[in-house]
Amino acid sequence: MNQIEFATARTLLRTTCFLMALAGSGWMGAWAQATATTLLVDVDHRTTTSLNGNWHYLVDAGGLNLYGLDGIVRDKTYAQDRHPVLVGERAGSQEYDFATAPTLKVPGDWNTQQPTLFRFEGVVWYEREFAHVRQDGMRTYLHIGAANYRSYLWVNGKRICQHEGGFTPFDCEVTGAVLDGKNSVVIAVDSTRQADGIPSPSYDWFNYGGITRDVSLLDVPTQFMDDYDIHLSKGATDELSGYVHVEGAGSGVPVRLQVAEAGLDVTSTTDEKGKAAFRVTAKNLALWSPENPKLYRVNLTAGADQLTDEIGFRTLRVEGTRILLNGKPIFLRGVCVHAEAMQRPGIVNSDADVEAIFASLHDLHANFARLVHYPHDERMTRAADKNGILIWSEIPVWQQVAYSNPKTFALARTLLRDMVRRDRNKASVIIWSVANETPDRQDRTEFLSMLAEEARALDPTRLIAAAFLQPNTEGKNKVLTDPLAAALDVVGQNEYIGWYSYVPSVAESISFTLPQKPVIISEFGAEAKSGNHASAEHRWTEDFQLDFYKHNFNMLANIPQIRGYAPWVLKDFRSPNRNIPALQDGFNRKGLISEDGERKLSFTYIQKIYAEGLYGKAE
Repeated sequence: MNQIEFATARTLLRTTCFLMALAGSGWMGAWAQATATTLLVDVDHRTTTSLNGNWHYLVDAGGLNLYGLDGIVRDKTYAQDRHPVLVGERAGSQEYDFATAPTLKVPGDWNTQQPTLFRFEGVVWYEREFAHVRQDGMRTYLHIGAANYRSYLWVNGKRICQHEGGFTPFDCEVTGAVLDGKNSVVIAVDSTRQADGIPSPSYDWFNYGGITRDVSLLDVPTQFMDDYDIHLSKGATDELSGYVHVEGAGSGVPVRLQVAEAGLDVTSTTDEKGKAAFRVTAKNLALWSPENPKLYRVNLTAGADQLTDEIGFRTLRVEGTRILLNGKPIFLRGVCVHAEAMQRPGIVNSDADVEAIFASLHDLHANFARLVHYPHDERMTRAADKNGILIWSEIPVWQQVAYSNPKTFALARTLLRDMVRRDRNKASVIIWSVANETPDRQDRTEFLSMLAEEARALDPTRLIAAAFLQPNTEGKNKVLTDPLAAALDVVGQNEYIGWYSYVPSVAESISFTLPQKPVIISEFGAEAKSGNHASAEHRWTEDFQLDFYKHNFNMLANIPQIRGYAPWVLKDFRSPNRNIPALQDGFNRKGLISEDGERKLSFTYIQKIYAEGLYGKAE
């Protein structure tokens, strides 16, 4: 038994013990009760009432109106959304009024909308009114695409739900709280970094706070489809399988699946858990690929509930060190993408934002994007499906989190499940990543090995990965010995030879010893201030960055397991840790494009490499 095999066996044993401790600790049940949200899929294809637009806001410095002095969430302050009144000559006791408060646009971060909130991390209360007509036999939900980091929601003064996690959607059932006519919704959003949170307090991107993605109101039948998975059966190109789950249903509810273009019209029935299974022949399907991103219109019907989706069908597997898409080896030529808008400051939250990113990906001749370091807006994966861009999606387990804390593991598992559930029907998504640059420690290995197995159980049709730090150095040979690699289908390798170590010219004398699995160079890059030019020896110049890539591509081309590249990063992005005046000014400058949209020399260089298929073999 070699070192990795021994570590894996040890991890499996300790995993069982950890799960038993987790269940016995009470954390799992308490956490499920505390979040009290659900997750509906395909909301963007349902009939909804948008609540985007201007919301009134109040800043709660110190969070005293949310948590009080004892840290317990309070329901009697701003959540009640009352207005001050005069009683005789004496004013009422409350000292707030949303009706006359300033506004923030939703979706959007508060940092780039209000200069006084640029570096604010804490609690901001959002409020707006909405009209609603209650319907018999229907259930009403508020859908929030994402809010960073903790959210608490009240409707008409009644607390409905709370949610932790800044990058995943959640849905709060408000059926019993909404009234006919005018209603009030208040959402308190706390962007404070949490020691037991995911990510933990220290991370290298900007902590944009607020309701950062769409908010909508929707009515669904009492029994409705909240989850489904329709895909090609394993090893087949002429058979679809999967399931549809009907919330509120028991056994015997008919569920109809129609794919008219493929000549499919079949019905299954739910089991006692409300799940209807499908397995049906589907001949002459055009398989989805970057060259042919074919999407089929899929209609689902369960009682009074109907859903439509556009789904691509393709096969995916690993064979040795190869990644096979539709049975053929593929090489991934891509780039890392943070969720910062291309044409303006702030976080991605609109169709225009997404279109600008994909225009740059197409110009780069990319077929792949690593969406770092958290699940992005669903617009991104929808657009990837339509544009034929393969996607690596990951949860924000970034470097250090509280690996030994059961509550943190429960949160990680929830975030993973929500990421998979939202995007499991997106053909473009080929990789679920459980972490980035985590330390090689026993508690970390157990934590992430469990997440990898969870991801595989949730979705056996995709590849599981994580991105590793630079390997251990043995002279100029870098050796990856991390035992977590044994739990993965694909190894992501981050490396910055020529930036954080050595100079670029040394790169070509460096060798790598990596696992016999497909390897994606999931990060590599150097910082350059756009427009800053000098000789290639001068750091922070576009010329240095270009020289870095030239030497790095020469080095990486000699690693036989490499099946893809994701240079770091598409666009310069904000980070509070980057504080060299005139060079960084609060930005990580490793982008191929500046924060102002200017393309650097390295963009053109990598564009040529990708267009001509250089420095990479699919097998």
